[in-house]
Amino acid sequence: MAKTRYAPDRGLTARMTLTMFVLGLVFVAFVVVLVLLLGASHRVGSGGIVFFAVLLGVGLGVGSLFYSDKIALSTAKAQVVTPQDGEQAARVHAIVDRLCALANMPKPRVALSPTRMPNAFATGRNSKTAVLVVTTGLLTSTLDDRELEAVLAHELSHIAHKDVVVMTIASFIGIIAALLVRFAFYSELFGGGGRGRGGNNNNGGAIPIVLVVLVVGVVTYAISFLLIRLLSRYRELAADRSAALLTGQPSALASALQKVSGSMNAIPVKDLRTAEPLNAFYFIPAFKANGKQFSLNSLFSTHPSLERRLRQLSEISEQLSR
Repeated sequence: MAKTRYAPDRGLTARMTLTMFVLGLVFVAFVVVLVLLLGASHRVGSGGIVFFAVLLGVGLGVGSLFYSDKIALSTAKAQVVTPQDGEQAARVHAIVDRLCALANMPKPRVALSPTRMPNAFATGRNSKTAVLVVTTGLLTSTLDDRELEAVLAHELSHIAHKDVVVMTIASFIGIIAALLVRFAFYSELFGGGGRGRGGNNNNGGAIPIVLVVLVVGVVTYAISFLLIRLLSRYRELAADRSAALLTGQPSALASALQKVSGSMNAIPVKDLRTAEPLNAFYFIPAFKANGKQFSLNSLFSTHPSLERRLRQLSEISEQLSR
């Protein structure tokens, strides 16, 4: 974790380490099973396909890690701004300057995204590439300066905790698993008129091998998906906690959460769907609340429920009052 005045979170550090370790074990197990199946099928060139899939997956992962800030800015159609680029840019820069001085951390770049949806997110693999993106919808919402400061303190804590980097690295393991399954399925490794040793048709063992590979691949992806979701939810709680302790105003963050979450229902569905690729990074995920305690959105959400976040802030408020 960066040496800032943000409250250290050993739970977050432990979860990030455990997630990376378990995902690494799952991926190694998947590759071993795949290689054993390829060897059992006696197909020529199988190792080359595995190597190519792994190489492509690693390339995508490394690319997303080193260009995550540019990809996120492009997806959000955001532009990096200076304090001289208008009243909105000056307002954000002033708040970020105060927070960075309070947290004793390097100031990230600031960017504005021209969308009516009130939200914000931070990305970047280190302090040099870090960027804080704020939507114009957030700046024109009903949030006052205290509430806006609480939101930005939440996002800056992600940079201080470096959890964005871990999320990016963890995600590419699932990408590799999906690529390996796809290549195995569409190649001639498991049938398609291929012949085994001695010129005999090997289709008899093709279908079972395909099914086993698909099952193992799906299980690998499912495990990585769930672990990343669990880590993502905890990191949001950690960011809420750190922001509340840094600013000393958990009530301001709670108020901002309620206002931003409530405003999502007024955003057109088309705009929300456009913003979905960045849901894992947003302060509030881009979907309408349906009023139900249990739904697919809550089950697979990258964020904890609003009730859970408000309950934690209420507990922090009680602690600070004592």
